[in-house]
Amino acid sequence: MKVLSFYTNNFSYTLGEPNIESPIVVDKESNFSEAIVAFIHVEESDEAETLRSREKKLTNHLKWVARKNNTQNIVLHSFAHLSNSKASLDFTKQLLDDCQQRLKNGDYNTYQTPFGYFLNLNMEAPGFSMARIWAEL
Repeated sequence: MKVLSFYTNNFSYTLGEPNIESPIVVDKESNFSEAIVAFIHVEESDEAETLRSREKKLTNHLKWVARKNNTQNIVLHSFAHLSNSKASLDFTKQLLDDCQQRLKNGDYNTYQTPFGYFLNLNMEAPGFSMARIWAEL
């Protein structure tokens, strides 16, 4: 799994084109302030591990990133462009759902972007070192 996280002063999206047969629409647009936006690429090799172990690794990483940036707001964004290897859609979606629930249980304000869509993104990220963190988990 690869994760590229940004601390953002402002992050917003609107729906673009669907990129899977049955995309999941929750909000057609949304706006967030002072949030970690995590671009998450789940790889095929992640499916060899248990879902729980992968979710725990991702959740712990995102909590660390949020603490480093002094925020309780986290946006999970499925982003299948950080590797050639891709996990199944079902595994990826379940991992994001489980991570979101665990973060919410830990008092983080956690959201997901619509699954299965390209999005029109607008992001304002400040220029300091902990505002951008890449990890291979």
